[in-house]
Amino acid sequence: MKRFLAIMLAGSMILTMAGCSGESSSGSSTVSSSDSSAVSSSDSSASDVSGTSDAQTSDTSAETSDNAQLANAMKPDLISAAIQSSLGLDASAATAAAEQMLPLLMYTEGNSVRVAKVIRKLKAGEEVTVAYLGGSITQGTGADGETCYAALTTKWLREQFPDATINYVNAGIGATGSYIGVHRCDTQVLNNDPDLVFIDFSVNDTSDRIAINKLTYEGLIRKIWQYESAPGIICIAMTQDNGTSVQSAHGEVTEKYSVPLVSYHDAMLDFLSSNDSVQWSDISGDNIHPNVAGHAILSSMLTTYLQYVSDNLDSIGEIEPELAAPGENGAKYEKAHLLTTDDAQPVSTGAFQKKEMSFGGFNNPWIAKTSDGSYTDEDALVIEVEAQNIGILYGKLTANAGSADIYIDDDLVTTISADFSGGWGNYVEFAEIKNFMTSGTHTLKIVPKGPEGAASAFYLCGITIS
Repeated sequence: MKRFLAIMLAGSMILTMAGCSGESSSGSSTVSSSDSSAVSSSDSSASDVSGTSDAQTSDTSAETSDNAQLANAMKPDLISAAIQSSLGLDASAATAAAEQMLPLLMYTEGNSVRVAKVIRKLKAGEEVTVAYLGGSITQGTGADGETCYAALTTKWLREQFPDATINYVNAGIGATGSYIGVHRCDTQVLNNDPDLVFIDFSVNDTSDRIAINKLTYEGLIRKIWQYESAPGIICIAMTQDNGTSVQSAHGEVTEKYSVPLVSYHDAMLDFLSSNDSVQWSDISGDNIHPNVAGHAILSSMLTTYLQYVSDNLDSIGEIEPELAAPGENGAKYEKAHLLTTDDAQPVSTGAFQKKEMSFGGFNNPWIAKTSDGSYTDEDALVIEVEAQNIGILYGKLTANAGSADIYIDDDLVTTISADFSGGWGNYVEFAEIKNFMTSGTHTLKIVPKGPEGAASAFYLCGITIS
């Protein structure tokens, strides 16, 4: 649904809210939890493109759900309660703030059929798996394992549906965006057979890589949508304090595939710009990560949408829309996966040794180290891969960083530096190495290098294949 229609819908909702109250979150949870959390000490990387422009109109807009005709309006209760408890506003001011946010909450309302299917399973007391895929915000930076938005949203679902069994998967890893996300999605999300997946990469994807970020975001949605458990998808648009976000680029993708996109970016920034009593520092401890209050308000935005779907189940059909055609490159990354040290079979490892540790949220990297910068071609890691697109995940290091010459089929393609001296910390970065017209067998060779006479290291955390 076009952005214009979403705003018109939400605006009309406010006119009908007098006297309406949301369902309370009551009941004690007696369900089991499957916590498959992927954690990292890294922060998320910043993007540098404003997300204030509207999403582009898509030819698939006519195929979105009939949410414009849903009988029950979206309610401010959950957001109001979160603002009141987290920011200390009185009930009247909190409700006014929530009502101000509602028209901006859904950047793309999308088709709600799959989300409704999850709600029906919950109401029937069935087992449901809810997964969260994102960067450090999803991981819980700024809060903790119990007060992050993912945990709070799952807690709300358990309280609303105490007879259901709700498994919780937190696949947030700091400093990772859509490229890394689509390659790690199989093992960290889809292997859990999720019923509902939240996606949060809008402040990790960056404008300098907007083309590949948009393609991998699209590939991620296509990959999840086509998985055998047919998960519902809810995307999230976060923001930095100055409005930096790739919300508009992601919004073009969610519009194309009629996927709901909840905009913390629009709703929160509009609220802050018109409310002198609340500052960015009240909802975040830095320029990007929500604090406990920010996580609580974000969760309330997500649960407001879930409550809206629940309130309108009788108006939402069960026939899913067809997946939109990918266009020229839209399917490029839908079959992406990650080779790690646990499943790859190199022809030779050279100077690289498998280290049993976690680095940037990835286990057991290959590490090549030298004390004096002396490497030869015999120190290369060599592996054969079947792929059309080949890349690597490697460690960016604040100290003693090396580099590597990357060869494909004996041709030197690029040299990658791991240097991040003066940066905020070590993290995992990606590099797309080479693309081919069709899939085939190729030899990847990684030759470590170091500054002469100095100690250095190069961390290889995985090989990206699609």
